[in-house]
Amino acid sequence: MKKTLLLSSILLICAGLFAQTSAKKETWISLFNGKDLNGWKQLNGKAKYEVKDGVIIGTTVPDQPNSFLATDKNYDDFILELEFKVDPRMNSGIQFRSESKPDYQNGKVFGYQMEIDPSTRAWSGGIYDEGRRLWLYTLEYNEAAKKAFRNNEWNRYRIECIGNAVRTWVNGIPAAHLVDDIKTSGFIALQVHSIGKPEEAGRQISWRNIRIQTSNLRPTPANDIFVVNLQPNQLSAQEEKNGVKLLWNGKTTEGWRGAGKTTFPEKGWTIENGLLKVMPSSGGEAANGGDIVTNGTFGAFELQFDFRLTEGANSGVKYFVTEKEKTSGSAIGLEYQLLDDEKHPDAKQGAVGNRTIASLYDLIPSQKFPQAKRKIGEWNRAMIRVHPDNRIEHFLNGYKVVEYQRGTPIFYALVARSKYAGWENFGMAEKGHLLLQDHGNAVDFRSIKVRDLTGEAQH
Repeated sequence: MKKTLLLSSILLICAGLFAQTSAKKETWISLFNGKDLNGWKQLNGKAKYEVKDGVIIGTTVPDQPNSFLATDKNYDDFILELEFKVDPRMNSGIQFRSESKPDYQNGKVFGYQMEIDPSTRAWSGGIYDEGRRLWLYTLEYNEAAKKAFRNNEWNRYRIECIGNAVRTWVNGIPAAHLVDDIKTSGFIALQVHSIGKPEEAGRQISWRNIRIQTSNLRPTPANDIFVVNLQPNQLSAQEEKNGVKLLWNGKTTEGWRGAGKTTFPEKGWTIENGLLKVMPSSGGEAANGGDIVTNGTFGAFELQFDFRLTEGANSGVKYFVTEKEKTSGSAIGLEYQLLDDEKHPDAKQGAVGNRTIASLYDLIPSQKFPQAKRKIGEWNRAMIRVHPDNRIEHFLNGYKVVEYQRGTPIFYALVARSKYAGWENFGMAEKGHLLLQDHGNAVDFRSIKVRDLTGEAQH
């Protein structure tokens, strides 16, 4: 009997400890009392916010900027969950770590936003930087998440902000993973987007079950979706798990050499404060230090890099470079064009704009999205993704701007009408070096990363 009592006592103690641990694991605080807007304040526009039947309803009104219903309190690290239902004809979002200051654009709300996008673009769950840096994580990076949002139904959002990492989920599906180079604190807000036409007035979005955790935070186990890391020349733990590697260490010339050479150029390139810099010269192609290439070669891969142009600059990032052509100028390869489209004359050469920024140089023009464009002197985030089946994509600041497949009749037709028509099997090498071009103009590079996609499932 004593043994039975002792065992029962141990089990009760263990159960109590388990209950305490579970309580610590999820301590939710409701941000909405279901009755009124106590604890919230309206900022910027004058869209209508009201409470009906236990939900907050936001209604569009004409001639107003974006409106925000913001929490009175600010939040730093947290886990937020809420549900919403939105008119499929409107756009909205959930602000977090956001601010409104009199000395910043007259109090305009700025900060992170988890996008609500019922349109065919389907970027719900992406991360937008309202009033500041624009798109940080579009769902072009994570195509699978585009299917998670449900039109004309209640949707559940989850946001985890822990340290510099920001992660989002749509109806339980991982949508975005951002590692930022800044860490902010701020309010949470429910957006009613501005409208462009009077007939768009009266559209509504409803929110309910808004709750937050601010202590004993336990992040959701890691998933392998694409990570946008804005910390220069660094890899996050999740990037390393995903197989991403630094192609340039931010400090030395290790891993690189001059095109057609065995060593790194003695002039024309410099490393300074974590930047790999092409130095200005005559503006000629490979006329100073010359192009540089990776020591290694790549077949199916995902190449990320940041670049910053100076006024009138011309450069490029090439792939499937073999060096077999023994050219006197720039080495031959498929090229992601880097160009000041406004000031450099090359933008008007070629055909239908196929020499403009992010284009497949002299073959396919990049699509021009207004928010993908950055001012000269600002940093751009670029990516080239080459799938094992030879599908290739160019990205610029989160937008997919070029998509093609090498080795197809269309590809060969484009090559035949280009400046590369005379090169045998142009762009068709099984593997090749990656190349940064010296075109005699000042251009900065950083955060050069690669991921091997050889094992990716083919479509």
